[in-house]
Amino acid sequence: MKSLTVNALQLDWLGPDVAAPAPAPAPGSRSGPIPAPAMPPPAPPSAQAPPRRQLQLGPHKIEYLLCRSTRRSIGFMIDDNGLRVTAPKRISLTEIDNAIRAKQGWILTKLHERHERHAQRLQRPPVVWRDGAALPYLGGEIILRLHQAARHRATFNPHTLELNVWLTPVSTEQQLKERVRAWLQQDARRLFAERLDLYAARLGVGYHSFALSSAVTRWGSCTAQRKIRLNWRLVHFSLALIDYVVAHELSHLLEMNHSPRFWATVASIYPDYDGAKRALRKRAQELPAFFS
Repeated sequence: MKSLTVNALQLDWLGPDVAAPAPAPAPGSRSGPIPAPAMPPPAPPSAQAPPRRQLQLGPHKIEYLLCRSTRRSIGFMIDDNGLRVTAPKRISLTEIDNAIRAKQGWILTKLHERHERHAQRLQRPPVVWRDGAALPYLGGEIILRLHQAARHRATFNPHTLELNVWLTPVSTEQQLKERVRAWLQQDARRLFAERLDLYAARLGVGYHSFALSSAVTRWGSCTAQRKIRLNWRLVHFSLALIDYVVAHELSHLLEMNHSPRFWATVASIYPDYDGAKRALRKRAQELPAFFS
């Protein structure tokens, strides 16, 4: 394991980017989430993993993951792992392949765009976890300050924008990452709860519960049981982008779909949602992977 030297004198047809519009889900199902970029590498396939299939689209041969579900329509989602197709059990493989062919222009374009973005992220220099490192936080940066101590802890100074982390002399880099991530998640929980309450009051709705998510491909989700999950990595982005995701998920409490009525609901509490969608996509592409 890599050691760390601490010197106290010196861190689905869904969504605008990865899917096309889908019919409203059946009552009791999960709402369409906001897609987010993949962070960790894909896990190796297991014996229970859905089957992968191949299909020739002109000169292109694509591979896709087929998932059967109780949904009423065929849905497509594209992330760094490729194309995922979700289809009802009653739909034949021929019908699924024909649906892919009908959307091949969109699918091939999105697969290419996703590949390009993934390649750009891999080219970014890795974060050097040392004293004085800059970490993205609420659209800006905070500075990591390392200190020696008998036990691990972290505190943030909002005046100097410094995250002070105390570690033992024999601490590892992984322990430093875990301590920083724990502080970011704690702060994300506090901030997200405040923004949820603010926008829920504006919309006149109430949610059942809220939890943090570490999802690979989603910034947020909302269920028919009024349970909301928000990706803690949103804390890296500006408050305006966090508010967009909050407004988006709360709007699903009134419209469990991505219909024109849903977007009108979002606009009622967050008018520039379209600009926020574009900005979130751009910022997500620029964000390096800090935690594996």
